[in-house]
Amino acid sequence: MTDAPVLFAHDGDIATVTLNRPNAGNALDRASAEALLDIAIRCDLDPAIRCVVVRGAGRLFCGGGDIAGFQEAGDDIGAYLSKLAGVLHMAIARLMRMPKPMLVAVHGPAAGAGMSLALAGDYVIVSRSASFSTAYGSIGLSADGGMTWLLPRLVGMRRAQDLLLTSRKVDAEEAVALGLATRLVDDDAFDREVDAMARKLGGGPVNAFARTRSLLLDSTTESLEGQLEREVRMLAQSGLDAESREGLAAFTDKREPQFKGAR
Repeated sequence: MTDAPVLFAHDGDIATVTLNRPNAGNALDRASAEALLDIAIRCDLDPAIRCVVVRGAGRLFCGGGDIAGFQEAGDDIGAYLSKLAGVLHMAIARLMRMPKPMLVAVHGPAAGAGMSLALAGDYVIVSRSASFSTAYGSIGLSADGGMTWLLPRLVGMRRAQDLLLTSRKVDAEEAVALGLATRLVDDDAFDREVDAMARKLGGGPVNAFARTRSLLLDSTTESLEGQLEREVRMLAQSGLDAESREGLAAFTDKREPQFKGAR
């Protein structure tokens, strides 16, 4: 369904999730949040998917929450925001906890919850036309989408305070310098580079990636000793995997490892 608020496509190892409200700047309303959750669950549970790409249709990546919906809610705005953010948060949690890497491709603005969604990626590619803004303060709202958890961990507390309190626009070059994004590419090379990186991640050791994702997510709440113990356990599990046997054999044979099928 090309008119669906979020599109899903599965090509080989790669699933592509596309925010699909281009005429509304891909703003997130209840329908799009619910569709994103359904797709996130699908991406999480399907073993054939080895990498998930998240991107936006049209000129923007995502302009944040749908302001028109906020206004239409009137005096019920509290309940509306609670439901919208609650569903969105379940989708983001699924995407961040799924046992496979997530690549986010940001072209044009990523604002508010759209910025939160972008920050949730393991690898974030931005085009030169990309920009980021927390945006919440400009409409009198506090942040959602995991912004207050992700942002300080990526850029530090002082910079997080700056971005959240000023809602200033961060261009693509500054986004990479701050740590909001991983890599900057020219607009004319954007799709090609996104596809190449998705295939690289999809061809990688997804079991090891899953454990690494889990270790990183939990590192901020674990003690040093607790994290060391988790690393030992996950390392031992990885060593028992076919992925590890393939990686070691490829190293010995001086060839590229073929991790797909070695699960």
